[in-house]
Amino acid sequence: MKLFYRKFGDGPPLIILHGMYGSSDNWVSIARNLIDYYTVYLPDQRNHGQSPHSNTHDYDSMRDDLSELILDLKLKKIFLAGHSMGGKTAIAFALKWPEMITGLLIADISPFINDTTNILYYYQHLAILRTILSIDPSSVRSRGEAESLLSENISDKKIRGFILKNLERNAGNTFTWKLNAPSLYNNLGKIMEGIDVTEGYVQPITGFPVIFLRGKNSDYLPPSDIKNIQKIFPASEFAEIEDAGHWIHADRPDEVIKNLKKLRGDN
Repeated sequence: MKLFYRKFGDGPPLIILHGMYGSSDNWVSIARNLIDYYTVYLPDQRNHGQSPHSNTHDYDSMRDDLSELILDLKLKKIFLAGHSMGGKTAIAFALKWPEMITGLLIADISPFINDTTNILYYYQHLAILRTILSIDPSSVRSRGEAESLLSENISDKKIRGFILKNLERNAGNTFTWKLNAPSLYNNLGKIMEGIDVTEGYVQPITGFPVIFLRGKNSDYLPPSDIKNIQKIFPASEFAEIEDAGHWIHADRPDEVIKNLKKLRGDN
């Protein structure tokens, strides 16, 4: 799949992958702060932003979308970063093509399946997607009205804000969703998947720096997973970000920028 992407800066290539409900738009301000360090590429993952829609939405497909983008851009090696769903895509790519990675940053997601948190977050996302699907955007007259409809079932203002960024006016001056919510809803189980730690993972991956960022107010990357993450990425570093929840790049963009610079060796 040919992904839409934005490009900023000059330097070694860095690709940043957004999370679910997000798009390249969410990372533009961070990319602009990195233009002296990297050539930053911000793709919209499938079923998000301006990239094509598909009934298929899993990590093998998103990993292969990324591979196609890298080939189209004629890049040999890349720095790679991802948040949440984008972090899992980045890990899937690193597991298959570690020789193409110069450095890896994963923001607030664990690669592993955790039954307790997985079930909790599955039903949270299910409720969010059902709310999106319940709203006919063509009948909405303003963003304020759309937010009012979302607020009936989504109390978190930050989540509503991310979702509202997916609402756009079309040529007929009515609203439409950029997000392919039906596909995300139908594939939610696959989006919540991860590496099953009970299966083990024999081949450790080394040769490039790996940084995991964890929002202190988030449970998406439980500290109990660190030991198993280090079995896959033995040299990985972990940073807990104060005053940050799951959307670290919105809560503490300064910390994300600092760690992306560190990935290249700027201390």
